[in-house]
Amino acid sequence: MNGFEVEEVDGVQPPPKARVDDAVEAAAPAPRERDYLSGFLAQKPQGDAPGEPGGALYEAVVDSLKEIYDPEIPVNIYDLGLIYGVEVTDNGHAVVSMTLTTPNCPVAESMPAEVEMRVSSVPGISTADVNLVWDPPWDPQKMSDDAKLELGML
Repeated sequence: MNGFEVEEVDGVQPPPKARVDDAVEAAAPAPRERDYLSGFLAQKPQGDAPGEPGGALYEAVVDSLKEIYDPEIPVNIYDLGLIYGVEVTDNGHAVVSMTLTTPNCPVAESMPAEVEMRVSSVPGISTADVNLVWDPPWDPQKMSDDAKLELGML
């Protein structure tokens, strides 16, 4: 034996049903709590801050950068990984940090000026500055997958 005691029964009685007469009288019904989602459901969705990634102004600046192509490589400078950072302030000032493929690049003088001109032309941008940096140096690993695919590196 397993140590279990077995009892045979013919049937099980159903539990008693609750009756209104059995309810406890309350002094006064408690006021119903407001649903914690009531204010949440009435809110309008918050948009991204315009100058942050995902925001309209930031994305417009990135789109303008994607229209600038490296003269030697048929890929835009954003996908090529030459843009290291984009910052847009609330008052419409844009700062772009970028590099070039090499310090001896033939467009070293003209490319930053073109970037500044294109970014300045974005509606909502009042001023633009371009910082040309060499550290960290550019390498092909900074390219987007689309750029690598375009150049046959994938």
